[in-house]
Amino acid sequence: MHALKDTVALITGAGRGIGRGIALRFGREGAAVGVFDRNSVEAEAAAAEIRSAGGRAIALHGDVSGACDVRRAVQEISRAFGSPTVLVHNAAILPTGTVEETSEDAWDQVFAINVKGAYLTAREVLPCMRRAGGGSIIFMSSISGVNGFPGMAAYSSTKGALISLARAMAIDYARERIRVNCVSPGTVDSPMLRDFVAAQPDPQKTRQAFDDVQPRGRVGTIEEITGVFVFLASAESSFVTGANYIVDGGMSVRGDQPRM
Repeated sequence: MHALKDTVALITGAGRGIGRGIALRFGREGAAVGVFDRNSVEAEAAAAEIRSAGGRAIALHGDVSGACDVRRAVQEISRAFGSPTVLVHNAAILPTGTVEETSEDAWDQVFAINVKGAYLTAREVLPCMRRAGGGSIIFMSSISGVNGFPGMAAYSSTKGALISLARAMAIDYARERIRVNCVSPGTVDSPMLRDFVAAQPDPQKTRQAFDDVQPRGRVGTIEEITGVFVFLASAESSFVTGANYIVDGGMSVRGDQPRM
């Protein structure tokens, strides 16, 4: 516990799902947390839960694809707790469909949030980290950005882009002690998965398919993911940069994909 004491962390998409789980875990580990989400009610609820447990947190409302919103969020967390030295870019949307089934507007939107959001938030926190003498940036990728998943052309493309972006930034900022890494979870029981499953023609069959491809016979839990983020945010990973941590319960080792 308290592996992140004296750390100020900005987490995007932290109002629900895995982002919320990371925010709560960071709060328990001693970090002051900025819960950044476009849903202000969910952001405040997550921040309030951290505070009720004795932690420090502030809700930050905005859209990660908007430069002004991102800049304001960094300014607000800096005023509340000091400059952020940890960034977790988790905000994402998951449109479904092949390339032919994906509209141009949908393609642009998913890249704006999933990839441009990473660029904008990183650009804003880098000067803070430079002044502090270092920091840790963690992008939420996905196993679908490594192996690809059927019917997720746009989403998989964005998650692959984040892995490449992290590698490029790791080289650019290594001499400034700013580390940049990715985490690529497999299928996790989260609101995003539930929304995806519910949108399929046969939700029950789809949900079972995700469990069936897992070597352990089930998808992961949010709690099984958050520890990797604590490690990458902490001094324990001081020599780790440019890495992509696959946390998928062995699914990619077996090589199966869900058949929906």
